[in-house]
Amino acid sequence: MTHRPAAQHYSELQAGSLQTGHLLLLPDGERSAEIQSVLVEDDDFGTPAVVLATLTGGGILRIAAGSKVLVAGPGTGVEAEAATGTGSADSGAHDAATPLQLAEPPAARADAAGEDAAAAAPAVVVPPLPATTPAAAAAATGPSEDELALIPEPSGTPESVVEAVAAAHPDAVGVMLLSDRLAKGINTKSGSCLKDLSDLAHELFVILKDAEGALAVADLLNVLPFDGNPGRWTSVEAALALSSYICRQNGQEDRAEVYEKLLRAPDAMETDPFKARINAKVRQRSLNEPNLYDKEIFRAIDNSNPDAEREWRLLRLEALMFLRAHGGSETIGLKELERRIGNELESVRA
Repeated sequence: MTHRPAAQHYSELQAGSLQTGHLLLLPDGERSAEIQSVLVEDDDFGTPAVVLATLTGGGILRIAAGSKVLVAGPGTGVEAEAATGTGSADSGAHDAATPLQLAEPPAARADAAGEDAAAAAPAVVVPPLPATTPAAAAAATGPSEDELALIPEPSGTPESVVEAVAAAHPDAVGVMLLSDRLAKGINTKSGSCLKDLSDLAHELFVILKDAEGALAVADLLNVLPFDGNPGRWTSVEAALALSSYICRQNGQEDRAEVYEKLLRAPDAMETDPFKARINAKVRQRSLNEPNLYDKEIFRAIDNSNPDAEREWRLLRLEALMFLRAHGGSETIGLKELERRIGNELESVRA
């Protein structure tokens, strides 16, 4: 058995951040092997549980997702290519029949590549987060102060804004019911209150075609930061997505981009690289496989229930606008989203 080189430098890394090319210290503490591929298995609740690291030369290591492991650095494969900016598909590869590869002492690499290059090479390369769309990547940092200035200040108190849009539509029953509840006082800590504001904004635009009034109400929600409560944030998301769509329809591209950046701001709040990577994967999957309520709508049509069909179509419309604000997904492009949103608006307004 070959022993672990005494001079070899190892860095601690969370198992969930392992990637192809890392030189991993094996459980016996004496040998290291290059990782050929990594697979993360979830538990029954959808939480990452086990990392399966396939080793070059054969063998699979099962590692708890939250465990800390030792990775040799500077390494080879992915790490070396990241450090030099070069490499090909064959660089760092090993024959499948070759035994577990031993980590090369830093002194040997320094003789071959120079001590300066070895010192400059990073000890650990954290894998990048999965990309969604170019628009989503550009909006990850959130809007600047100048961009936030594009959202106008409300003309009066939140209650007065609601009263003004209600007065403009005295015969709209849906607006009347929502405004009566909100007139008692708007509490931004109340999930039901935020839901009523979001529903009012959608009622104004979708049913009454009042884009200006819808934006005025939605902006009461749009400026609220993410407070860590997904239930409350759902209403804010819907308002931001609606506002983005309205502004793009009106040619206000810059203002629409502000809403889209606010919508995606919570995505960049996770500081742990492993959790951020998993969250990005889950988020991308939800964008690629959205629930558009097809079964529910077809069931309502088969049952000749137009009221139920309308409610499901309103939910589908919100989902499509949410996707539009994200710049589309890997499965539904922007042109297709625009077409579907137009069709749903016609169906609901008919």
